[in-house]
Amino acid sequence: MKIGFIGLGIMGRPMAGHLQTAGHAIYSCANRTPMPDGLREGGAIACPTPAAVAAEVECLILMLPDTPDVERVLFGPDGVAEGVKPGATVIDMSSIDPIATREFAAKIEALGCDYVDAPVSGGEVGAKNAALTIMCGAKAHVFDRVRPLLELMGKNITLVGEVGAGQVTKVANQIIVALNIEAVSEALVFASKAGADPARVREALMGGFAASRVLEVHGQRMIDRSFDPGFRIRLHQKDLNLALSGARSLGISLPATANAQQLFSSCVAYGDAEKDHSAMVMALERAANHLVSGCSTEDISHTTGFSKGSS
Repeated sequence: MKIGFIGLGIMGRPMAGHLQTAGHAIYSCANRTPMPDGLREGGAIACPTPAAVAAEVECLILMLPDTPDVERVLFGPDGVAEGVKPGATVIDMSSIDPIATREFAAKIEALGCDYVDAPVSGGEVGAKNAALTIMCGAKAHVFDRVRPLLELMGKNITLVGEVGAGQVTKVANQIIVALNIEAVSEALVFASKAGADPARVREALMGGFAASRVLEVHGQRMIDRSFDPGFRIRLHQKDLNLALSGARSLGISLPATANAQQLFSSCVAYGDAEKDHSAMVMALERAANHLVSGCSTEDISHTTGFSKGSS
């Protein structure tokens, strides 16, 4: 199949690579991101605009940062809507506003095409290992048709409901992940400040009811102080904004989500927006004036905003 893939970032690159390895021809948009070497060497074709990509393919996948990015690629000048062929399928794997998703789908369907919202969870590791969790909103027959493609990129693939349901599920996922990161951060700061070895604490907790993927992966990141981005703080902030704005429109309260967003905002204020979201721990370390695990006072002053001599 000829597949367009727009959004070849940290996660999009390996996702497109899995499709290419399976034998699909990949087309992408050269005016957004240079074609990665691996895809180009595999025969991927660079087109000048999203419209040009859409004109070539049977299925178009988007993996973009935010709602305005998706809207611009779909409906902006030289956008997908100007080139897409009737009968094509658009799969948006970005994490964006569920209400906007339904509006985008209606416009694409009016052009004689199908639309699937299929946001993912699993981060860079899941993308590289083709082990993403994929949450889908679509008509059942459309989902059945695209599922073989999704199975090349993910393991846990669920049709949640009609278009928009996938994005609602992803927002719920991001709430849970953020609160888990906050819980692990608080626990490790507490344990370290109380004099316990946080690495041993994490190891012990991994065998009990507190065990989680966040404790396993991000707990280790916090201990190692390894915050190279798998999923950036600014993107998780965006997702929590969707949760909180949705909560306002629904007339419900999400107090713990709001608190997690404030911790992310503290990180952003210190210049950490591009760090991995596990770096939320740095906001709690600043509040406690204590690092989870050993850095020199020089590291403390430069990486967390502590003054030298802090404990």
